[in-house]
Amino acid sequence: MGSDEVSRKDQSCELDLESLDKSTKTVEINEDGAFKRQSNKFTTPFGSEPDELPVEAGRYRLLWTAACPWAHRTVIVRKLLGLEDVISLGTASPFRPKLNRVDWEFSLDEESKDPILDIRYMSEIYHQTDPEYTGRPTVPVMVDLQTKKVVNNDYFKLTNYFETVWSPFHKEKAPDLYPESLREEIDELNDLIFQDINNGVYKCGFALSQDAYEQAYDQLFARLDELDERLSNQRFLHGDFITDSDVRFYTTLVRFDAAYYSAFNTNRTLIREFSNLSGYVRDLFQTPGFGDTTDFNAIKNHYHLSITIFTEKEDVKILPKGPDLSFWKSQHNRELLSKQKEKFIIKK
Repeated sequence: MGSDEVSRKDQSCELDLESLDKSTKTVEINEDGAFKRQSNKFTTPFGSEPDELPVEAGRYRLLWTAACPWAHRTVIVRKLLGLEDVISLGTASPFRPKLNRVDWEFSLDEESKDPILDIRYMSEIYHQTDPEYTGRPTVPVMVDLQTKKVVNNDYFKLTNYFETVWSPFHKEKAPDLYPESLREEIDELNDLIFQDINNGVYKCGFALSQDAYEQAYDQLFARLDELDERLSNQRFLHGDFITDSDVRFYTTLVRFDAAYYSAFNTNRTLIREFSNLSGYVRDLFQTPGFGDTTDFNAIKNHYHLSITIFTEKEDVKILPKGPDLSFWKSQHNRELLSKQKEKFIIKK
């Protein structure tokens, strides 16, 4: 297995450094102080083969929190493809529970339990599946409602499964977010976006050495500059239509100014200050499935009040007053870069 493939398997959501035990820190921090994500454990693919997870309506529950970019992209794709009535959704609070471990809590639900799985903490479903599980209980995660066990937490592949093998359940005129003619290009760009941007902001925020932070910072903004230039003469990352790459890019961009810029020290340039990314991210935000699944309160509360990076500020947590949300509904003129009226390739 190549290094890029291994990196793609690195698993999801936010790491609360102060509630991790020493062994977990050791696993996710390299000797040079660079942050390295834990690997996915549950990666069995969905499909029709005997060793694959069966694709069945009503059988699975997708667990997420609106704070998490990795989980957010699965919810966007679920909505774009019309899978809301096919795969149920359980939502955890953006606030980390005050425990001696990293976890997510279903405190938004009545009695603080997921109404379908009857669990209070995300860790419960992981330990029901594997009593020896020692990693962080991450989102997104697909749970089999027949067995009440985790079957897949491979956030890197999950949207691709929704886009392909789940196609029998797509709504009429569902967009083709992963067209066969572009898959090689999409996969290649997705790898770059993951390494330098999606995971890049965390490499900045959780670095435990100046060198590791600066290397991640430089890679992050070099890639943002490159994609800003790429979007100077085309509406979306692969041309006139929204693809899986745009979904993955969006969930980091939409959190950048409100959270990462200050909380993760990615403070060279705001997204709204980029010549082309500014209009591009608004274009996506104003598209059904994107803005209506984006919860700025959850994002701000999680990154500024729940995650604690600086121990000396442990007892002082300030929720930023901004950003000005009118920006997201302002005119972007990105349609002028496309010859097509529609934003999606519609399956025929």
